[in-house]
Amino acid sequence: MTRRERRGAGAAAELRGVAKTFGDRPALAGLDLVLPRGAFLALLGPNGAGKTTALSLLLGLRSPDRGEARLLGGSPRDERIRRRIGATPQVSAFPSGLKVREVVAFVAAHYPDPLPETSLYERFGLGDLAERQVGGLSGGEQRRLGTALALVGNPEVVFLAEPSTGLDVETRHLLWDTMRAFHAGGGTVLLTTHYLEEAEALAERIAVIHRGRLVAEGTRRDITSRIGLRRVRFRAEAVPEDVEPVARSGFEAGVVTLYTPDADRLVRRLVESGAPFSELEVLPAGLEEAFVALTREEA
Repeated sequence: MTRRERRGAGAAAELRGVAKTFGDRPALAGLDLVLPRGAFLALLGPNGAGKTTALSLLLGLRSPDRGEARLLGGSPRDERIRRRIGATPQVSAFPSGLKVREVVAFVAAHYPDPLPETSLYERFGLGDLAERQVGGLSGGEQRRLGTALALVGNPEVVFLAEPSTGLDVETRHLLWDTMRAFHAGGGTVLLTTHYLEEAEALAERIAVIHRGRLVAEGTRRDITSRIGLRRVRFRAEAVPEDVEPVARSGFEAGVVTLYTPDADRLVRRLVESGAPFSELEVLPAGLEEAFVALTREEA
């Protein structure tokens, strides 16, 4: 059965009522999270929300204190299951004396049906680095290598922890295109990232966790609709006074952005105020605004 044929056939990974504590600090507090087969899910949360812990449980690197972690219908610690997944750690550490091609060959040897190395080099632009020692790579090049290794085993599911950290814009978009192609071919992806634009660009669904619990999950539209705000944006010399209702405002490079629960009323008040403006737009709230509001609400 191909990856595409497996798409939609149950959960690729899930956490059921999972709790995990380190010392006296709870990292997860009854987290329920489902990664459907064939999905591209972005897991978001502020620092300390529990993203890294959740990922470590799904990868079998840690065990929950309470609850259950499942991966492809079995235990994340089952060696046969682990050969069907790929992962990029948040911090990559490779033997500095090995060449890139040696690291790739070593990791590929652990899988029954790895990708051809030439294909992997082409996808991630690693061809010119194959004979370089890993210790001589830049941080961005090491991140590229780490993400390539997540795909070297031709996996069904890939877990990506902050894959774009340290990458320039061109390389970031190369990575995005590669992950889109993997997903389009039936692959399942769980992405953790601090770049909200990355989540918006790639993920079909978004899950937001805070203080070890799931606070929102759904499409981007589902998430942004939770906060009931819209953006009114226009050009002006300053933020106008005495217009309402305004939950929050911003001003940058001559562009005013007002966040409001009632865009119609705000626009009427803006016109009535007589304040000069141009290029008026009314837009849905962005993912950033929703993320801030959701994590603030749960504080």
